[in-house]
Amino acid sequence: MTPLFEKDFTVQYYETDQRGFARPVALLNYLQSAAGDHAALLGVAVADLRKSGHTWVLSRLHLAMESYPRVGTTVRIRTWPVSRMNLFTVRDFELFDGEGVVLGRASTSWAVLNLKTRRPAQLAGVLPLYPLHPERALDDAFSTLPLLEQPEYELRLPVLRGDLDINRHVNNTVYAGWALETIPLEVDDTCRLAAIEIGFRAEALYGDTIVARTARTEDAGCYVHSIESASDGRELARLRTRWICPASTFH
Repeated sequence: MTPLFEKDFTVQYYETDQRGFARPVALLNYLQSAAGDHAALLGVAVADLRKSGHTWVLSRLHLAMESYPRVGTTVRIRTWPVSRMNLFTVRDFELFDGEGVVLGRASTSWAVLNLKTRRPAQLAGVLPLYPLHPERALDDAFSTLPLLEQPEYELRLPVLRGDLDINRHVNNTVYAGWALETIPLEVDDTCRLAAIEIGFRAEALYGDTIVARTARTEDAGCYVHSIESASDGRELARLRTRWICPASTFH
């Protein structure tokens, strides 16, 4: 059993932006799909974990892109489990084009959630042994992301049924989409997302209303984001994005 797994995707028209490049959320969906398929081969898919009353939840994500694929082109995702210690396991990714050129890299940290207590479980008591590949795609220690203190942009959105995953809470890629919707239009039109980091802090469920808030930082091209519950102010996710302008310098 190999710790490395690869899966190919073709960028579809409905996954692209106004320039014909794959949207970041589409790439995050590719990562999730590849990770799920590999987990199934390792015997640790969501369906496997649910037999013992557990499931996977994503704790942290960091995606860094060097260039974006165009519609109709192939994206190859290579993924592997890096480590597993106590409550968290790290899974990393590399993204390639059809010629084998690196498009981007990603690192993620996952926990196993006890469905009854809604709290993380010790991995050793739930997961079987499977091979690891200790090489990192992105060297990220997953330190706490900065707190957004004075928002400049704000958007309220309902949680829809289409936002939910098999665990009946909002899918992790949806949070990225919410945050990116609050980026000023002139930035989205002229710049390119170079990196996105997400720290997931609480669940959002169907029927909730969320507030996505964003502010620029002192670092050029960098924004911090917060996704909060409109009803009680709980912080559901904290994000940081970095943009390269103009976009033509990014391709």
